[in-house]
Amino acid sequence: MGPLLALFPLDVVLFPGIPLPLHIFEPRYKEMIGECLDQKSLFGVIRAQESTLADVGCTAEILAVTKTYDDGRMDIVAQGRERFELLEVNQERPFLRGEILYVADEPEKPTEEERARAIELHRQILALANAQQDLPEGDDPPLSYHLAGSLPLDLDFKQKLLGLRSESRRIQTVIEYFEGILPTLHRAVQIRQKAGGNGHSH
Repeated sequence: MGPLLALFPLDVVLFPGIPLPLHIFEPRYKEMIGECLDQKSLFGVIRAQESTLADVGCTAEILAVTKTYDDGRMDIVAQGRERFELLEVNQERPFLRGEILYVADEPEKPTEEERARAIELHRQILALANAQQDLPEGDDPPLSYHLAGSLPLDLDFKQKLLGLRSESRRIQTVIEYFEGILPTLHRAVQIRQKAGGNGHSH
């Protein structure tokens, strides 16, 4: 059995390469993050729903402690590193730890057309929110994680994406999802504009 990974169950899905700001206030997580800082070790972010944990999570590296409070609370910025499958949960300590297996990607790559389509849909979604697109250089993290990680999307979708084992499948899934939500977003913006543009202020 390998070393156990400290687990931080959260209502988020973290992708490799995507930053995650966290406010640490519970005693068990202060202890856990303190240890990670001392040992320069990673912790695992895994989506928690009621009493169950997702099957696949992502390790997180602490990049910075941005603030410490007198009572030991702290604000940190972590960043996703590698996906793992959770095999077993260990409850011997105040915080959960897990036996994990790292999962690697299959080599299939998306086509240039697929990449371009996914980027264009992402740009359109951001444009509806009056936001600028900011794409990473190169393929680290993979494009799919950046496109999905930079938007406040449905967590079930994000969890599904985290579980996919090839960039090609992830990009196709992102395209389908973006194509599915764009009409709804367009309508919402039109309704807002109509509501805001008729001279009445509420």
